[in-house]
Amino acid sequence: MKRYNSAFRRIFIIVFFFSTVIMFAQSYKIVDTGQNDFYNNTSVITAPNSGDAFYGQDAQYIGNQPSYTDNGDGTVTDNVTGLMWQKSFITLNWGDSESEAASANTGGYTDWRVPTIKELYSLILFTGNQGTGNPSSTSPPVDAVPFIDTDVFEFEYGQVARYIDAQYVTSTVYTSTTMNGNPTFFGVNFADGRIKGYPQVRPEGVPYYARFVRGGSNYGENNFTDNGDNTITDFATELMWTKLDSGDEIFTSLFSNYTYEDGSLNWAEALDFAENISFAGHDDWRLPNAKELQSILDYSKSPDATNSPAINDFFESTPIVNEAGQPDYPSYWASTTFNPGRDAVVIFFGRALGYMDFGSGSQFYDVHGAGAQRTDPKVGEPSYGFGPQGDVRRVYNYVRLVRDTDSPTSVGDENNNTPDSFELEQNYPNPFNPTTKIKFSIPTSPQTPLLSKERGRGEIVIIKVYDLLGCEVAKLINQPMAAGTHEIEFDASNLPSGMYFYRLNVGDKFNSVKKMMLLK
Repeated sequence: MKRYNSAFRRIFIIVFFFSTVIMFAQSYKIVDTGQNDFYNNTSVITAPNSGDAFYGQDAQYIGNQPSYTDNGDGTVTDNVTGLMWQKSFITLNWGDSESEAASANTGGYTDWRVPTIKELYSLILFTGNQGTGNPSSTSPPVDAVPFIDTDVFEFEYGQVARYIDAQYVTSTVYTSTTMNGNPTFFGVNFADGRIKGYPQVRPEGVPYYARFVRGGSNYGENNFTDNGDNTITDFATELMWTKLDSGDEIFTSLFSNYTYEDGSLNWAEALDFAENISFAGHDDWRLPNAKELQSILDYSKSPDATNSPAINDFFESTPIVNEAGQPDYPSYWASTTFNPGRDAVVIFFGRALGYMDFGSGSQFYDVHGAGAQRTDPKVGEPSYGFGPQGDVRRVYNYVRLVRDTDSPTSVGDENNNTPDSFELEQNYPNPFNPTTKIKFSIPTSPQTPLLSKERGRGEIVIIKVYDLLGCEVAKLINQPMAAGTHEIEFDASNLPSGMYFYRLNVGDKFNSVKKMMLLK
């Protein structure tokens, strides 16, 4: 009996250990925005250096670069998120989307579903451009570029009314209403690069678009931990956030050189604040890009439904009084510019107001919902009445800081020594099905600036996976890495059996390739 109990305890400890490792593993990989250009308040510029104005914007920080595999059967696999998408689309009414997804059999699969807003937003690319001209016109201007990778996904602009009417449906329903009491869902517009709340029943009869997804049903779920020092770590995304925003008195005491001292900043001030703050023992904070900032939205919350901002209760948000005189919560700057350069991305954790007339005179309404992503001018004076929904444009928005946690996990040795040379080890197990682990080492060296706290577009660690034809099938890492021995897991669930190669590249200092075998 003792032997049985001892064996049971050992099994329990092993199961608990691996359950804990899985719980804290990265499960929500944020796809980079794709933005590579640098901007000032109005246009493209050369890359600023640390200490220069406009340093710290989106293109300065490289995340998980977009990577897709066209499976040749009408499906596309996102190699970063692991989600599988339909290559094409259909037009439909929002109320029919669930049944249409249930009846889809693209690629021979029958488990298609309507994506959540976080799943669908993973596809947006801020290399897009709404184009110059009137967004209400029926045909797109010649300089319009869709906000999605059209090399792998089919796309069309709106065909019935405005060319920007290419709003894609999601299963995420707003907890309140928009416009003048409309039941609302959140959708992504790949024609104009925004998240907005759209009416579930479209009175003008213009159809919505749909692209269904399968796999990865927990994508977009956060795993927050309060660190007890006014920071919050999301173990799902491996990002650390400030619990407080720029409106907290801890920060506003530092704002004597900015336009206002209440925590609201224009875009250049937001970048400057984020790059130069030292807080909670860290000095590598930055302004989050659009997708990073959107990742912490909680779409089950809103000022009208829960009397709170659309964010987890772990976080504290500065209360404001909005343009309609209501108690509300701020909109926040992202580091992502909106082409051609005069605007930057703003995400609303409170109501996304517009000024419209629904028959009883013009008034302020929550036209797009808490959780919307719009854009604001980077500089100027606040205004309202912009565009078809009379958008409020605050210009001075708030900031919530982010930094990367130390990931992937450093393994190290029993003496806590860092390695003295680069090394790429053979994956284990090998052959494997469907996951395997890859371990690699980065030495401490004064000649490798990526090992310091310096960030930027310098050298980064890249690990890619290739098939026998030399085609890239996955990008596992693309980021600065600390010195140490690191281990990552490669999930090849969406790949066929066969021989593959994985390569570690560290600038011009190290390049190594090894083979691995996937057997299903």
